[in-house]
Order: sequence, then C-alpha cells, then structure tokens
Amino acid sequence: MTGLRARLRAVQTWQITLGLALLVLGFLIAAQLASERPRVRYTTQERSPLVDAVRELQAQQEDLKSAILGLRQEIQDGEGQGEGSALLVRQLNDQLQQARLAAGLVALTGPGVVFRLEDGTSGSSGSRGESIVTAKDVRTLVEELWLAGAEAVAVNNERVLAGTAFLDIGGSVLVNSAYLAPPYTVTAIGPANLYARVSASRGFVELYRVRTQKGGIVLTYAERDGLRVPAFAGTVNLSAGHPVPSATPSGPASDAPAGTP
Repeated sequence: MTGLRARLRAVQTWQITLGLALLVLGFLIAAQLASERPRVRYTTQERSPLVDAVRELQAQQEDLKSAILGLRQEIQDGEGQGEGSALLVRQLNDQLQQARLAAGLVALTGPGVVFRLEDGTSGSSGSRGESIVTAKDVRTLVEELWLAGAEAVAVNNERVLAGTAFLDIGGSVLVNSAYLAPPYTVTAIGPANLYARVSASRGFVELYRVRTQKGGIVLTYAERDGLRVPAFAGTVNLSAGHPVPSATPSGPASDAPAGTP
C-alpha cells in the first residue's frame, strides 16, 4: 500500500491531464466516425432516386417547351386568320359604302352646277299659267343632268334617286313625298364640264327655248367647286321587287315562267 502511494505521488500532474485529454479526443473521433457511416450510407442509397427525379423533371420541361412552341404557332396561325378576316371585313365595308353611294344614302361634295327655276310674270301669249314652273320642267332638267354625267342631284336639298317622282300638287312640286315650293334650286355634282355638256343637249335646249323664251319662266345657273348634295333622308322600302337568286352549281337561275319547257 505504501509503495503504491509512493508511485502515484511520483506521477506528474501534467501526465494525468494529457492522458485524460487523449482519452476524450479518442472518444470524440470514435463518435464522429460512427455518425459518418449512416450519412454516407444514406447518401449512397438516395442518389439513384434523385437522379431519376431529375431526369423526369427534365423530360417534363422538354414537354412544356414543346407545348409552348405549339401554342405560339397556334397563336400565329390565329393572328393570320384574323388578318384575313379583317381584310374580308374591310372589303365588305368598302362594297357596302359603294352601294350606299350608288343608292344616294351618303352626302356628297364636289364640283358641279346649280340651276334655279323661277316663275315668270307671264308667257309670250300673256298667259300666267305658262310662266309657272311645273314638275315636268324640273324633271326634264334633272333627266338632262343625269344624261350629261351628273353623279348626284338634289332639288331644294331633296336628294333625287332612281325612283324619285315629280308631281304637280297645287302650286308646288312633290318630290320624294316632300312638297317643294318655288323657286326650285337644282344642284348637281359631276365632271368639270357638266354645264357645257348639259347645255349642249337637245332636251335642255328645247326646255330653254320653249319654257324660258316662250313660256316666260326664269332659268339661271352658276358653276361651283364646293357644292354639297345631301343624303336621301327617306326610307327605301321595296314591296314588289325581290333579289335575283344567285347562280347554283347546276347552272344559273332560270327566268322562264313555270311550265315553260
């Protein structure tokens, strides 16, 4: 017992401390190695599923890219079709506008001539009735303007159409269901030489010679560059006329009456 104590006393304190430190260090190294084994084993086991997941995500990404490109192409095709539809709409609108112009449903401006028909005091025979402007006088002047190349005509701002009638009603003229009182202003838009062409026509010369020089009515004119002819303000109703059927693949529609071979 006495010898053991003597030996323990002979051991230095630093040696004890160093031994304890080495013991603790060895324990820590062993614990670290023990914890690394499951991690390495876990990483090795999970690597293959992760690679598969990455490949699957890449495949999905490629599919999405293809879908995006397909949708972009569909959008471009739709835009092309939309441009074609817009062009068709513009063409139809242009045709509709031309039809409105031809039907007199649009106001027009341009160069032309203005005639003024007024009642006179008396004719060459002294009759008051001969010096009054009649519907026939107005109608004759309008017809001669059409024949001379007028594109639009109005009488006292009443647009004249293909179906416009001129009737004497008392001391006025009925035009498009409108009662017009004298004097009558006939406005016509047409080529620059419209007055020269109408004044050289036989019907106008006859009108001027018979109704102005003999009848006593007053006919004056003026050429203008900025004339305005209003649009037709009434309604266009067709009760007896019907559109002609369009041609069929088997051939054009026949105008022969029923029962005709």
